[in-house]
Amino acid sequence: MISIRREPAKPGLPIRNRVIFKKRIRRQSFLRNLIQMKIFFMKTFMIIGIILILWLVLAQSCMTFRMNDADAREKFRAKGVDVIINTIVVNNRHLHYLKTGNDSLPTIIFIHGTPGSWDAFEQYLQDKELLQKFRMVAIDRPGFGHSDYGRPLNLAQQSVIISPLFDHIKNGKPLYLVGHSLGGPMIIKLAADNPGRIAGLVLLAGSNDPAQEAPEKWRPVLYKTPLTYFVPGAMRPSNEELWYLKKDLVYLKKDFPKITCPVYIVHGLKDNMVPPANVDYDKKMLVNASAIHELIFPDANHFIPWTKYQPIKELLLKLY
Repeated sequence: MISIRREPAKPGLPIRNRVIFKKRIRRQSFLRNLIQMKIFFMKTFMIIGIILILWLVLAQSCMTFRMNDADAREKFRAKGVDVIINTIVVNNRHLHYLKTGNDSLPTIIFIHGTPGSWDAFEQYLQDKELLQKFRMVAIDRPGFGHSDYGRPLNLAQQSVIISPLFDHIKNGKPLYLVGHSLGGPMIIKLAADNPGRIAGLVLLAGSNDPAQEAPEKWRPVLYKTPLTYFVPGAMRPSNEELWYLKKDLVYLKKDFPKITCPVYIVHGLKDNMVPPANVDYDKKMLVNASAIHELIFPDANHFIPWTKYQPIKELLLKLY
């Protein structure tokens, strides 16, 4: 007779209980993963929040494009050049400027683009050859530098603030205006608003043609919404005034015929910020200018005040 030995059943959970146990394990694993994901996202949001707060704080202290007066005085002293730093108040707005040279000489006023400040023309203000022939002034346009930084105005409003400077520094000698980039239409507006007072204009890569301006309809989003607080430093007022410029240049058309002094148009053919087509536009619009002179650099971009310093300096020396 063959006997069959049965092995005792291994102890374990009933099938129903084992199913419940597995479900519980899966649920606990899911909850644990959910908690881990929640912690991960909370940490991520905290890091992003800290970065945004730091950016909000730091963004306004960087890219200001301005120099404090103490540093400016020291830099000019090191060059052996006497400098006067002053601010006038017009309609409760401040206009900050630097002046070098003898008060008995003809005057050149330099007007920067956007963003920027007077120190865009620091090298010119310190040039010994220019100082022999000219008194030189460089301003912070309204909204930039130390002229109510961060509060930009359109061209017409800026002209109201800048024009009184002509009386403030007048000495009976010829007065010339030099404007770079957005400073170009600015000096057109200033000359039109002060007929007979300007002896000559020098347009350095001037952005005067409204047809050459891109629509850029995104700009109001940056300055009319809280997003403006994330735009760093002087880029904030720059963004706003560049939006004003779209209409400013259209309004400026009526001012070109008021220009009767000589105009010097200086531009680089490789300028991809202010297209060289502005040159032809200027010549077409300056119908009453007593003379129009061109200085075109085939190899130059938008930054000619610095990259083409020597030929521009030579042009200025011939103004008077």
